[in-house]
Amino acid sequence: MQQEESQLVLRCKNGDHTAFELLYRDNVGKVYALCLRMCGRKDLAEDLAQEAFIRAWQKIGSFRGDSAFSSWLYRLTSNVVIGHMRKQAKWQEENFDDHAHEHILGVQHIEDHRSDVEKALRGLSEQARVVLIMHEYLGYKHNEISEATGMAVGTSKTHLHRAKAYLAKRAA
Repeated sequence: MQQEESQLVLRCKNGDHTAFELLYRDNVGKVYALCLRMCGRKDLAEDLAQEAFIRAWQKIGSFRGDSAFSSWLYRLTSNVVIGHMRKQAKWQEENFDDHAHEHILGVQHIEDHRSDVEKALRGLSEQARVVLIMHEYLGYKHNEISEATGMAVGTSKTHLHRAKAYLAKRAA
């Protein structure tokens, strides 16, 4: 699989749109899920996922192959989401739109089908959710989170601590 992915990336670097479409199909669900977890809104997550793939196509030449393509794509995606959030006048506390997911999953009572993780993430502030996902899921260090988001390192650490405490309280 890794060799096949490497071949697709090489073809993409040579301008092969079909190869990029295959990479897109292999990764679109995970990229969308990451966007949704980070921003908490279906409509925005769809837009940000598309923006991430546009940027991936534009920047495919910079992919060195030091890691898996998916790892590079997730970092690029998180930067797209964070970039969007930084452009906002301020980071706002937003709730998940419970009905936004009904269309995707085809269920009327989404609360019965949503994973415990998503329920817990819903209760975090947008900033805490972003820091938690970047640190725990994507492996960013606090100085990298600070650089990407514009928040102080101490603020990043505080958000992570509060997010973990909140999640631990929910799990108890």
